[in-house]
Amino acid sequence: MSGKDLPEDHLDAAVATLDSLTTTNPESHSKDTTSSQLQTPADSKKSHSLFRSVFPYDSLQDFEAEWHLGNYIIDRQTGKKSFEPMPLYVRLGMHLLYYGTPETTALHWKRTQDLLKAQSLKMGKQYDDPKSKDHIKPFIDSFELQESLKEMKEPDFTKYRTFNAFFAREIRDDARPQASPQDLAVVTSPADCRLTAFPTVDLATKYWIKGTGFTLPRLFASDSLAQKMDGGSLVIARLAPQDYHRWHAPVSGTVESITEVPGTYYTVNPQAITQEGTLDVFCENRRSVMVVRRSPTSSPVVIIAVGAMLVGSIKYNDGVKVGAEIKRGQCLGAFYYGGSTVIVVYPKGEIKLDEDLVKNSAEQQCWVAGGGWTCAVKKDKWR
Repeated sequence: MSGKDLPEDHLDAAVATLDSLTTTNPESHSKDTTSSQLQTPADSKKSHSLFRSVFPYDSLQDFEAEWHLGNYIIDRQTGKKSFEPMPLYVRLGMHLLYYGTPETTALHWKRTQDLLKAQSLKMGKQYDDPKSKDHIKPFIDSFELQESLKEMKEPDFTKYRTFNAFFAREIRDDARPQASPQDLAVVTSPADCRLTAFPTVDLATKYWIKGTGFTLPRLFASDSLAQKMDGGSLVIARLAPQDYHRWHAPVSGTVESITEVPGTYYTVNPQAITQEGTLDVFCENRRSVMVVRRSPTSSPVVIIAVGAMLVGSIKYNDGVKVGAEIKRGQCLGAFYYGGSTVIVVYPKGEIKLDEDLVKNSAEQQCWVAGGGWTCAVKKDKWR
């Protein structure tokens, strides 16, 4: 039974369940606190008891196949393919996104938009509260982040004042060396992420972005900017909740403009992006569109920070503003709580994407991970 076939009371149950998961209890912070409950993989035994109370299904196998409970990831360094389960709250958010018949879709989406905005703002406020620091250790344990803390500027998790402060923790400058740092022809990934890359937007919509309504004018909220980028290449960098949650400049240049585009807070999990017939979340979600005049080509490069379900805010670092000179690898900003996405669009002919990235993105339809920011996309010479 698909989400579109479920009766109204199941939608109400999903709404109530999500609200319960995003309501913290500051008086009780065991290992099973809300921060770990939210992130419970949707295919784990722990979550299935909850799902059975919300969705009808006969077996775990049928449920997992029907609801697409994760994504395949290819490690760029080893070539190994693995399965990445999605968090529980993402699964609930996708149920809300897909629920409803064509006749009720408009009303349903408005209800969902209001709900997810309220939940995101609630989580942002809760995780700015000093009491939320008790959620840090369970989060570290849930994602086995102990070793990665050594790469952070502040490796001692007890010194973070709030959960949001830990979530947006800063990495040491030497922990992610740039590929070919002196070669201005090379561009790099904007984040520690799961990445897909396409030589043209048409290929991206053919193989990956299946939601209705995705266009560059809608993504940028600008027809004139879209005309400049027509026929260009596109890189999508997805940050899972456990990732280092800041993004960095993929190129050097001058910040020409920053445009804040209001929107909602749908999940940006790949299963939401690749689902045919639904709205396109990239063009619906709140986002910040930065245009950089790249050095030394003077070509425009567009960097879009896309908010997502339970992302309380998108914040630029001090000094990152219109007119500022930025360097490849420089930290531009941070997302506060939740999975997020950075999209980079290059004008036609500006770069040549590395072949393995394109092959894994288009032919394998998988995300590419591993290698940190050394997974370069490049153009061999200037035009």
